[in-house]
Amino acid sequence: MSFWPTQAFRSGAAGPGARRPPPSWNGRSLLALLLALAALSTLSCGLDEQPILVDLAKREEIGYREDPGTITYAYVPQYFHKVSFERHNPLVEYLKRETGLSIRQVFPDSFDDYIRKTGQGKIDISFANPFVYIKVNRRYGVEAFARIVELDGKENFRGQIICRSDNDAIRTIEDCRGKRWVAVDPSSAGGYLYALGLFWDHGIRKEDFAEISFVPGPGGQQEKVVLAVYSGRYDIGSVREGTLELVSDKIDLNQIRSLGYTPWYPGWMYSARRGLPPETVSSIRDALLRIDCLDNRYRAICDAAHFAGIIPARDQDYDTIRELAAKVGIDPSH
Repeated sequence: MSFWPTQAFRSGAAGPGARRPPPSWNGRSLLALLLALAALSTLSCGLDEQPILVDLAKREEIGYREDPGTITYAYVPQYFHKVSFERHNPLVEYLKRETGLSIRQVFPDSFDDYIRKTGQGKIDISFANPFVYIKVNRRYGVEAFARIVELDGKENFRGQIICRSDNDAIRTIEDCRGKRWVAVDPSSAGGYLYALGLFWDHGIRKEDFAEISFVPGPGGQQEKVVLAVYSGRYDIGSVREGTLELVSDKIDLNQIRSLGYTPWYPGWMYSARRGLPPETVSSIRDALLRIDCLDNRYRAICDAAHFAGIIPARDQDYDTIRELAAKVGIDPSH
């Protein structure tokens, strides 16, 4: 029901359908209202009860509080969060059973978000690419303790340069000079650093490209690169080998051509933040190294995670990544 006067009332219309103004307050009515309010006040407060003053300027945010005993496990977001969860949830559940630890998978929105949360001590165990690793190792003392064996049985992996199949102007790596390049992220290994090294070896420097862009938004960076090239927004893209299979249900892969592959470099690794108790790291490392992908008991874990095994790792295994970064002029400290 509307309490505002109608147009008929405002224009002075008369008759049975016209709205009338509400009655005005007189002195007696106002006195009755004040007495009623006083009575309600008396009922709500006891004789000896003092009112409580509330300072609304002082607030405390109430949110989810992590159990201090929970171990956080992060997969650097090269793919969409759904893919990250599906690939590593069986492994996380296995680690919880084997170690008796409370472990929760967390999902950084970007490579920078992962690096920032690592620096804040919010990520305990990481599954990360080698380039991100040498950055957080240099900055925050994160230490590698295990690495994966790829599905093809290799302990290393490589990047791939792609373009549209109908782009006749690009046939070789040398043809990429002066073109628009979309990469995964400045901290991506197979999706940027390895490609940068490949271009360097062919005499192509960053300033030789018409444009170098990185895909935006949380997660799914590898897939987004393929889609950006497929749409024609960019001439070439760089991804890690194996990414094209992830988008085979979204695009016609016959429209994508591979221009070449980067050299092989050490694969993704597991690392622990500085300060995590050694016995916790040992328990998780030992459980990971017990995984035998040829054993049916572990088959579902390995198939979901897309690896063929887990082997020990040391920080020195990634010196080749440090050498590559230095060659192309990248300082992991920044």
